[in-house]
Parts: sequence; C-alpha cells; structure tokens
Amino acid sequence: MSKILWKPGTMIYPLPAVMVSCGSTAEEYNIFTVSWTGTICTDPPMCYISVRPSRHSYGIIKKNGEFVINLTTKALAFATDWCGVKSGADHNKFEEMKLTPERGAVVKAPLIRESPVNIECIVKEIKELGTHHMFISEVVAVNAEKELFDEKTGVFRLNDAEPICYSHGKYYETGRYIGKFGFSVEKKRKSRKLRSVNSITKNTASGRKS
Repeated sequence: MSKILWKPGTMIYPLPAVMVSCGSTAEEYNIFTVSWTGTICTDPPMCYISVRPSRHSYGIIKKNGEFVINLTTKALAFATDWCGVKSGADHNKFEEMKLTPERGAVVKAPLIRESPVNIECIVKEIKELGTHHMFISEVVAVNAEKELFDEKTGVFRLNDAEPICYSHGKYYETGRYIGKFGFSVEKKRKSRKLRSVNSITKNTASGRKS
C-alpha cells in the first residue's frame, strides 16, 4: 500500500456534527455547529468543544461557563449546516430554523427539543491552543429521547434517529451495524470454547471405543 505524504493537518475523520446551544436568557440564546468535539474522560464524565474566538458564541460560552451539545440527525441536517454558516449576531437561529429551546436540568443554556440527545456541560478550563480555544467541560446532565429506549432490553437505540457525521467538509448518514464493542474477542472466545467442546467429545468417544 503506497502513501502520499501531506503536511500536518486535521485528518481525524469522520467526526460528529453537533449543534451547540448557549446563552443564559432567551435574548442571548444561540446555536452554532461544531465538529471539533469529543469525550475526554469517563469518571467524571468530561468532554470538549474547540471554538474559534471570532465566533459569536465564543463570548457567550466564556461568560456563562456552560453550553449544551445537541446530537444531530438526518432530519436536522439542514439546520445543522445552516447554524454553522450563519452568525447568531445577525440571526435568531431558533426561530429561523423552527427549533424549540427547552429548559435543561442543570444549566441555563437551552436544549434543542428536536435533538435526540442533549448533553449539558459546565466549563472547567479553557485552553488557548491557536486558531481554536478548547472548552474542557464536565457533563452534568444528559437528556435522551424516551421513544428511543427499548423497554424490554433497556437499550438506547440512537441509530433509529438516523444520526449524521462530518467528514472532509461533507455530511454523511451513519452506516450499517458491523459489530458491538469487543466482538473480535468474543469471536475468539467462542472459537476456543467450540474447540474445547469438540476435544472433549472426541476424547469421550475414543474412551468408549476402547
């Protein structure tokens, strides 16, 4: 396999395309789209978003110290892109995209009702990295769509909401299921177990013949 050498750059794709909502009052509410985001710790639950200081929402988040990460879906794809290219300084994005601000459990920043998962975050540290500043934050509440829960199994079926991702300037639907976490190890275990059962069966049969 041959490779082409490129200059250092942001090549970790695909990424989630999330809508981040912020603001402590209705007059201040805003939504902007982020793909520089992810999980950084399990306990306590921590995540981050990286934002250019020139963005309208940067000052709002820095002042209030909180925001909400709203996961996006195929149905929200247009709004996700629009909220990423339009500025909250010039537009009321909730009104123009017909999205519904909803009160969160902990933070004052609004949730987006139409999103299947809303992750409430409180900023713990801001790292000034260069073009982007990273808001390292603690997850203080998660709001998930009740209809996506399977009451029989207790499984949250996020894929039923048709989540989208972002890769090299384009949005994509997530693909088909190929396996759960640990499936490679599980297959090996099953294979070893089967070999063990076959070995016992052979030995037993051999003993009976003698």
